[in-house]
This record gives sequence, C-alpha cells and structure tokens, in this order.
Amino acid sequence: MYLAIVITLVLAAASFLASLVCVLLLRRRRKLCLDAEDLEVGVTTARVADGPESGLDGPPPAQKNDIFALFPRRFSWTEVETATANFTSDVIGKGGFSTVYFARLKDSIAASVKLHHSSERLHHAFRLELDILLRVHHPHIVRLLGYCDEQDDQGVLIFEFISNGNLHDKLHSGACAGDVLPWARRTSIAYRLAQALHYLHDGCELQIIHGDIKTSNILLDSDLNPKLCDFGCARMGFSATVRPPAVMTGSPGYVDPHYIRTGMVSKKSDVYSFGVLLLVLITGAEAFDEGTERLLTTVAGKMLREATNGEVAEIVDRYLVGEYDKGEVAVMAAISAVCIGENPSLRPSMADVVRIIEEKVPSAISTVDCKA
Repeated sequence: MYLAIVITLVLAAASFLASLVCVLLLRRRRKLCLDAEDLEVGVTTARVADGPESGLDGPPPAQKNDIFALFPRRFSWTEVETATANFTSDVIGKGGFSTVYFARLKDSIAASVKLHHSSERLHHAFRLELDILLRVHHPHIVRLLGYCDEQDDQGVLIFEFISNGNLHDKLHSGACAGDVLPWARRTSIAYRLAQALHYLHDGCELQIIHGDIKTSNILLDSDLNPKLCDFGCARMGFSATVRPPAVMTGSPGYVDPHYIRTGMVSKKSDVYSFGVLLLVLITGAEAFDEGTERLLTTVAGKMLREATNGEVAEIVDRYLVGEYDKGEVAVMAAISAVCIGENPSLRPSMADVVRIIEEKVPSAISTVDCKA
C-alpha cells in the first residue's frame, strides 16, 4: 500500500516537472521568435535619437522596400567623386565654407552633396554637424543619406535632394514672377517648422539648438512641405544656456539680439528666429534689407500691435491681394510678437507655439489641397 502511494507521488512529481519544462521551453521559443522578429525589422526601424513626443509628426516606419532604410551610411571618396562627376555636376548651393553639388547615387537616387572646405577648426565643425545629423529623424528635417570623412581637409555630407528650392526664393523671387505662396501654405509651413523645432528642442535624447533659422535654410519639396536644413551652427546637449565659440553665428535679421549682446545661446534663440520668420511669412518682406541695412524687426513693433488688434491690411504681403484670413493673421502676428520679445525667458517654447497654431490657425493643419 505504501509502495503504491510512493509510486503515485513520484509519477505526479515527474508529470509536474515535465509540464514545467514544456512551459519553459515554449516561453523560450516564443522569446527567440520575438527576438528574431525584432532583428528582422530592427535595421529599418531603429533610430539613434528618440522620436517626437506624442502629438508631433514622427518619421513613418521604414518599409522593407524602402531604399532609404539603408541610409545613412559611410561613403568612400571614390563613390562621392562618381556621384558628382568628380565635382563637376551642377552647383545648387554655396556657403562661406562649403559647396553643395547635385549628385546621382546608385539606383538613380538624386542627392545633394555638401562639400566642406576644411581647416582643422572647420573639420571639427563638420564632425559636430555630422554627429547631430546622425541623431535627428523628422519628416520636416532634411534627411541625411550618408557622409564621407576619408579626407583630412574635406568633409562630405550627403542629403536627400529636395526639388523645389527654398522658402526665401519662393517668397521673394517667386512672388515677383507671379508665383505667389498662398496664405494657407504659409501657415502650414510655419506649423510644420514649429513641429521640427519642438522635436529638436524637446524630442531628441539631447537638446539641439539649430542656431540659424531663416527662410533660405528651409527647403520645399514637390508638395511645398518644408525641410529644415543646414545644421552648421547647431549645438547639442545643453540643459539651459551655454557660451558659444568666439565667432558669432546666425544671419542678419534673424539672429537673437540677446545672443549678440551676451554671447549666450539657448533654445529661446531659435524661438526668436522663428518669430522673425513668421513676420517674413506674413509681410513678404526681407528680414534684413541689404540696401538700407534695415532690420524688419525694427519696424515691426507698431505693425504687430495693429495686427493683433485686427488691423491687418497694412502688414500682410501685398502679393496675397486680400486672399487671407484676418483672424489667422492676427494670431500669427501675436505669436511673432511674443517670440521676438527682448527677454528670452518671456518667449514661448516651441511646444507652446505648436499648440497655439493647432488651436487657432485652422488653415495650418487643414487637409485641403493648397498647393501653389
């Protein structure tokens, strides 16, 4: 009798252990399957920096047939020379220390190749810009496809090719030629740029200050969606404000006066420049008139006060010939006014700007086709 009981207990224990082993094996198999699935999609969906916070436009998941999922990558100098026909292809941009060439990569992918003409100091700036670009992924920031750092005296950044020029030419040269940027498209550009700046300031693993927000640094794609470019003045990883290098950066008309006075740069410096850009979108005027050396902001005070009170006729770009929403102009003018305020601590955050536009400027987020 006792033997029967012992045999029964032994069999029960063996059955329990067998069941436990099966469960553990199934769990391990399931974990391995999940890991395999993660590895399968990890290459195409992984990002160096965190994406935008909830409510912001983030990058769409890469598809398996998306050739750009292979980028960014390191290119050889020979590949760069081939893509630019040994740097004899069309020059599509030129800066103080760089030249941008049109390029054709493998699989006929159009690209822009930015060649840095480098000294030791400028090569350090190239490395900093590259480090920042490898961390940012946003639909309204120009996409880095690759880079080449083989040459000691030259650095190369390779970007997606944006086909429709920049916002400066569209607002000024385009308007003069009869190609006027509609009001709804202007508000949409402002909103999407605000999202991109909010992402840089608060959505990345390290805060990024762009440092040179202006219309010529905003490219437009075939649908007139904005792509922020040129991170040559950018700074990364600051908790509040820092003292920048001795050489001042930024562009006349857009640069924060507080930065000029103190040499201190912060996220609010970008906010100031964004406020100037809003003023340019509203008025169609240049931020800095080289002929008269006049800053748009010096004559903006009275215009902005009148616009926020509903008197918008005198401030709005004459090329719009009355085709705009007066209430929206007043809101955009009010945003601009607080952004360019003298005290940086009283300027709004880009999160605040995004929220106000979403709430009070319907045309900025409208799905209605408003292509120029």
